[in-house]
Amino acid sequence: MLTTTDRDTLTRHRMLLSASIITLAGAAWLALWMMGASAHASMHHHHHHGTSIDVTPMFSLLFFVGSWTVMTIAMMLPTSLPILNTFQAIAGSRDDRTLLLTLVVAGYLVTWGLFGAVVHAGQLGIQQLVIASAWAQQHVWAGGGAILLLAGAYQFTPLKYRCLEKCRSPLSFVIEHWQGRNHRQQAFRLGFDHGLFCVGCCWALMLLMFVVGMTNLGWMLILALVMAVEKNTRWGRVLSAPLGMALLSWGGATLVWH
Repeated sequence: MLTTTDRDTLTRHRMLLSASIITLAGAAWLALWMMGASAHASMHHHHHHGTSIDVTPMFSLLFFVGSWTVMTIAMMLPTSLPILNTFQAIAGSRDDRTLLLTLVVAGYLVTWGLFGAVVHAGQLGIQQLVIASAWAQQHVWAGGGAILLLAGAYQFTPLKYRCLEKCRSPLSFVIEHWQGRNHRQQAFRLGFDHGLFCVGCCWALMLLMFVVGMTNLGWMLILALVMAVEKNTRWGRVLSAPLGMALLSWGGATLVWH
């Protein structure tokens, strides 16, 4: 049983962790705003990224993954506070708890960074198809509608709900992934695995950034709030289906309008 002193210490640690994550996310939002306002803002937009003749493929990849990681810190990292707080409560008595928490966050961001690399590769592949096809060049607008339909349909898949259940059960997730052996390796793996389920929840919604604009902070904030509610609140369970219907309607209307 926790003593009053232990509870006070745990509360202070939780407040410090929350403040640290919020500060880090705030810095990421500021960085995104600065990138959007910079002279190179067009490089962040999917219509321009990777097409400049003076940008090497490696630089293009690193720039995209770096920007994607900053966007992940801003939009997704705060949604992982329940997992981080639960892990801190379990490992909070250890002297190396700060290092372990850092490794959990690092594993989480590595997962999203790898997904960013996959998105970049898919984006370049689609660009090459568009370049090679006159029909695709005349129907570029269909890409946005297709993403909306994909995101809407994914809201109803069993995989989506399975990943959401993992994210909504922080205590059982941490206990399942933290056995107290190989502490640093397990901490990183816990963050990495949590990132996998988080990607499983939200990858289709994150792709909506290619519809609304990679530098549109307003839409980023809206999507971040939607994903946070869907992942971490009780009434997020009733959000998935209406959100899916809204996205399907939006995608269908986009295709019909054009």
